[in-house]
Amino acid sequence: MRFLPDDEHRDLARTLDALLGAADTPAAARAWAAGDHAPGLALWSRLAETGVFALAVPEEHEGMGPLPVELAFSFIELGRHAVPGPLVETVAAAALLDRLGHPGTAAAWLPRVAAGKAVLSLCAPESAGPYALDADAADAVLVVDGDALLLAESAGPPQPSADPVRRLSRPLGGTVLARGPEVTAAAAHAAGVAALATAAQSLGLGRALLDRTVAHVRGRTQFGVPIGSFQAVKHRLADTLVALEFAQPLLYAAALACAAGSRSAPREIAAAKVAAGGAAYAAARTALQLHGAIGYTEELDLSLWIRKARPLRDAWGTPAACRARVLAP
Repeated sequence: MRFLPDDEHRDLARTLDALLGAADTPAAARAWAAGDHAPGLALWSRLAETGVFALAVPEEHEGMGPLPVELAFSFIELGRHAVPGPLVETVAAAALLDRLGHPGTAAAWLPRVAAGKAVLSLCAPESAGPYALDADAADAVLVVDGDALLLAESAGPPQPSADPVRRLSRPLGGTVLARGPEVTAAAAHAAGVAALATAAQSLGLGRALLDRTVAHVRGRTQFGVPIGSFQAVKHRLADTLVALEFAQPLLYAAALACAAGSRSAPREIAAAKVAAGGAAYAAARTALQLHGAIGYTEELDLSLWIRKARPLRDAWGTPAACRARVLAP
């Protein structure tokens, strides 16, 4: 088992980093939070051109996957740049439709997902709570209700959220697309894909928070010296880095287990999710403390990353739920 990224993985990460670094994602995120989806959807199309969504779609439906390892590397970069939208939910919905075994439904949606022409949201109350993410921007909202898969007719208004960019709504009504044990199995698989992608997002988010905080403490001075030279600050940053470094191999192992179809994949994903989510949340707390009062301001782009950390930590598997899965016999 190889835990280090190869040249293709590095190239993928560099390509996405360059694309997103030039795209002004903070502006797109602020517009998304205000209900203006146009900049975010334009960015969505550019990501689709690089093949990000095709990684979750099988070749028979015009995709390149499923490729969990490449998907994990992609979502690290999406988290690093705080890209708005139901990214995780779209790839999870693609995984569900692929695994469901309903050729007509898969053929109707998966090629569009791979091409970036369809934005999907997925509501799975048993795995992620009763809300659908960004239903107002989605072309379809899929709802898992017990052993039934529904296509929601509409969604309620967005609810207040710790992260305004994550717009949460309750799905309303729905048409049954499928029912039976195959829905339960497909939904469990999709929840695993969602947890893996969320863990990758969290790791990228934590890396971005650490990088921005290091840059800040190098430039801010107190008593005539950079505050980054203070021992307490160094220790806080070192603890943050260690937590992120420990989470990274767990994420790689989970992606590899998922790619291999290993029976241990659910536990590996849960371990990665709890480690990456906890590390990102700790990075957010460190960033907030070391930026001082300006860390609380919404005008600072840093807030877009800080306010994502806790929702991502809890999305698609709370820390308690993930630990229970790791420890289950």
